[in-house]
Amino acid sequence: MPISISMIVLSSQLAMPVADGVPKFDIARSCKLDVAATAGLSVGQPLKSCMSDEQKAKQQLASGWSKFSAPRRASCVSQEGIGGTPSYVSLQTCLQMGQWLR
Repeated sequence: MPISISMIVLSSQLAMPVADGVPKFDIARSCKLDVAATAGLSVGQPLKSCMSDEQKAKQQLASGWSKFSAPRRASCVSQEGIGGTPSYVSLQTCLQMGQWLR
């Protein structure tokens, strides 16, 4: 069965390239959505706490990114793309769990 050109082009858009560095997430958006979902649309201290946690996780990931295998990084980054609100804390957890399972 021949594959059409449009199918090849469409499927090539589904692949998510994983760079050698930590991906860039919109943590302000993610934190606002998370706080709104859990706190009934209230913001303030929970938002600041979320932003602080995300910044710390991003810094820790940046300093240790290369210690995680490329396949594990690719898997965890693609998982973060599901759901629309990626998180550095969640990404860090995914990567660490991969190390513990070895």
